[in-house]
Amino acid sequence: MRDRLWRWRWELLLTAILVAVVLVNISLSPFYLGTINFSNMFQLSIEKVIVVVIMAFVIVNGEIDLSVASVMAFAACVLAALHENGFPFELAVPVALLSGAAAGFVQGLFVAKLGLPSLVVTLAGLIGFRGAARVLVEDRSIGGFPEWFDRIGQEPLVGRLYFASLLFAVGIVVAGIVLHRTAFGRSVYVIGNSAEVARYSGLAVARTKLILLTTSGFVAGLAGVLFAARLGSVRGDLALGFELDIITMVLLGGVSIFGGSGTIVGVALAVLIVLNLRNGLGLANVEANTQTGIIGALLIASVLVPNLVGRVADRLSKPAPESGAPPAATSPAGGGDAARQERPASRVVP
Repeated sequence: MRDRLWRWRWELLLTAILVAVVLVNISLSPFYLGTINFSNMFQLSIEKVIVVVIMAFVIVNGEIDLSVASVMAFAACVLAALHENGFPFELAVPVALLSGAAAGFVQGLFVAKLGLPSLVVTLAGLIGFRGAARVLVEDRSIGGFPEWFDRIGQEPLVGRLYFASLLFAVGIVVAGIVLHRTAFGRSVYVIGNSAEVARYSGLAVARTKLILLTTSGFVAGLAGVLFAARLGSVRGDLALGFELDIITMVLLGGVSIFGGSGTIVGVALAVLIVLNLRNGLGLANVEANTQTGIIGALLIASVLVPNLVGRVADRLSKPAPESGAPPAATSPAGGGDAARQERPASRVVP
């Protein structure tokens, strides 16, 4: 019950922050409320928010994928290299998507089957796939894609909405249903809360982690292909640094960095906050490096605040020890319960 109350309060806080950011943006520029500005606000970051959806699943599951931006670049560079060498473009697109899925699958094998920490594996992927992307295109910018492909990323499909924006809208609704209303989503929470408990309960822990990391690679590859369509060209430094905004949106949305808790509603609110914050900073002519610093501070706050609040709540809920009560028993090794605790407890939020 307390977990549901905390979740509700956090989402209410995010709503209040969003309203405050919007009001500040309105005061900064008369053009903020225009449909063109709102369309551009989403379009300029749409590849990030598409990846945010699958990143929420990965972090709820107790893992993390730092390689998503590099996999985006890798898939886009595979597409560009195949196109430059005369490969049929209609076949190059699915090959690029499969290359992203393959990147996620390989990393998933190391995490799920060999038990390596996803932080280390995907950090290696961040470096390795970025290097592979640069090898494929070197220091060149490759473009000249078919007209139909450029139209996907550069022309609205319905009103002012682009294909990628519609894809995100559908994806986040489907993600909410899967995460909160299916047995698979429930298993994602249970595994993120305690992989050992989930394993003893008969859940396919390794398979779930492999599915999520493979899907993360596929979605990152899809985002990279859509980014190539929007820009009309590809370079090896495509999507450089995107992982900062992606992880910030997920953690700001209330997803615990330790796994086991979080909601898609909170993530959606965090997406709106970060996009509006960046838009407002742009309207105020704040330079890009300063914007990145502010987003980094927001990332630290999104991790620090929930944990501090959780610790204070736990202390307040503990009953005061009775006078003359014997000290708490410790293990033979002298560690006690606190020493056996491997990480801060996460709570399952259905």
